[in-house]
Amino acid sequence: MPPALQSRDDVIDRIMSVLRRTGYDGASLTELSKATGLGKSSLYHHFPDGKDDMVRAVLERLDAQLRAAVFTPLRAAGVPTQRLQVMIKAVDAFYRQGRESCVLAQLVLGSTRDRFREPLTAIFTEWTAAVTKLVTDAGVPKAIARQRAEDAVLRIEGALVLAGGLDDNGVFTRMLKSLPAALLAPAS
Repeated sequence: MPPALQSRDDVIDRIMSVLRRTGYDGASLTELSKATGLGKSSLYHHFPDGKDDMVRAVLERLDAQLRAAVFTPLRAAGVPTQRLQVMIKAVDAFYRQGRESCVLAQLVLGSTRDRFREPLTAIFTEWTAAVTKLVTDAGVPKAIARQRAEDAVLRIEGALVLAGGLDDNGVFTRMLKSLPAALLAPAS
């Protein structure tokens, strides 16, 4: 799509794609310009603080996407197993069945961790809280539900790293299939 016809969300999605592949440090303005179809001066026009503005925009977009596709459905009324399946389906699609890296991991593990700590922490906190709510709604005591929620997010993020490292997205697929039993089993 010609740059003039792209929406801001399209531009941010293209920036997110670069950050997923390269992280903050590896995302040169040349590569970001090429990915978005915008010249460097146009990128600075839209993002005056350069890559930091781009990352903030990516994190805001990601937060909105996760809120709509994952956090809100996890907290909605309804059968916990069905709500969990909505999250699993959304996560599977977002990470392209384990073939896409996680932009959150790239930013948490890179040099930008401290610079973007607040929005990164907010996203992980929200995700963990939403899963905790789901698990408590399934009848698991809150303390155990919280541990299971943290483990679930850890398993998702870890499976993405391992799938990428082994070049085997089946790792991610298997983890997603095992998630319902791990989260919703009765507390012992």
